[in-house]
Amino acid sequence: MSRIGKQPVPVPAGVDVQIEGNKVRIKGPKGQLEKELHADMIIKYGEGQLTVERPSDSKQHRSMHGLTRTLLNNMVVGVTAGFQKNLELVGVGYRASKQGNKLVLAVGYSHPVEIEPEQGLEIEVPAPNRISVKGIDKEKVGALAAVVRATREVEPYKGKGIKYEGEVIRRKAGKAGAKGK
Repeated sequence: MSRIGKQPVPVPAGVDVQIEGNKVRIKGPKGQLEKELHADMIIKYGEGQLTVERPSDSKQHRSMHGLTRTLLNNMVVGVTAGFQKNLELVGVGYRASKQGNKLVLAVGYSHPVEIEPEQGLEIEVPAPNRISVKGIDKEKVGALAAVVRATREVEPYKGKGIKYEGEVIRRKAGKAGAKGK
C-alpha cells in the first residue's frame, strides 16, 4: 500500500473543491487550479479532506496512487500559500533587472537575455543578484525557474552562473600548471 497515497489531503476553510470524474477544480484565496488526473483513481471529498483510492493493486495503479495524492496536495497548497523558487547570480557583472513584466539578465553574453513569464507567474528581483519566481502552480514555477537557470548554468571551475538558492556546486580543480617554466 502506498504510504503517501493513503494519507488524506487536508482542505482548509475558504477552499472550494469540485470533482467531475477525473477532473478536479480547486479554488482558493490565491486563485484557481484545474487538473485532469488519471482516470482510474477514485478521488473523494468529504469532512474537509480529499482522499485517493486505487481500484486494484496492479503496478500501474500503485504508482499512480501516491502521485495523484501529491498532485492534489500541490494544488491545495498552491491556491492557499503559493510556491516560490529563489535563484542566485554568481559572477562579476552578472545581474538581473525587471523591465515591466520581463526579466532582463546580463550574464556574460553580448546581449541581454529577456524572459517573459506566462500568465499566473510572477518574477521579482529583490537584489541585482537574486531572482524570485512565484506562482500557484508548482509545475509552472519550477519550469520557469529551470528556464532562467538554463540561460547560464553554473560552471564547475569558478562557480559562475545562475544557481538555485542553497544549491551546492561541485567544484573542480583548475590546471595543474606548467612545470617546464
